[in-house]
Amino acid sequence: MILEIPEDNFEGYIFDCDGTLVDSMPLHFRAWTASFKHHNAPWEWSEDNFYANAGIPDRDIVGLLNDRYQTNICADSIHDYKLQWYVERMSELKPVEAVAEQVFKCRAEGIPISIGTGSEISIVEPSLRFTGLWEHFDIIITPADVKRGKPAPDMFLLAAERMGVSPEKCLVFEDGKAGIDAATAAGMKSVFVDSRNG
Repeated sequence: MILEIPEDNFEGYIFDCDGTLVDSMPLHFRAWTASFKHHNAPWEWSEDNFYANAGIPDRDIVGLLNDRYQTNICADSIHDYKLQWYVERMSELKPVEAVAEQVFKCRAEGIPISIGTGSEISIVEPSLRFTGLWEHFDIIITPADVKRGKPAPDMFLLAAERMGVSPEKCLVFEDGKAGIDAATAAGMKSVFVDSRNG
């Protein structure tokens, strides 16, 4: 994977987790599929649907599907089953090497780094531990830290604030449209990480 990094003197880097730092999207797709099947969800759930919703919190996705299909499947139940299924198979995870290299480079050069992710810390922490990246991050922003998730800019603005870097001096690494839109809304440049072809 070759990342197209814009030319600028960035003072802080913000990374999404799933599909960006961690090659976890295929496992997440399988977890979603297993949970929907377990709960007898009536909708079609293709890889295209899955990747189109990358970065959006689980419960929000279930809410959108319930609205679209006029159903009332419990978002918490879907999330909890999906989480358990995913955690049981975490040993399959690997880092996205090209992005991990950026993390190591930032650490070596003393550039502040943080994570802004649509996943909950209960998924993020073990994912990063399994891939050897946990120790590099002191600042991790999850949906629990903000009122609005991606594509709203809240996560990335909070990450910039905690790094002590102005938003226009931050570079965001993202694999989802919602995350790219959030970076743009925050006034930040971004790097698209193609999690389908990594």
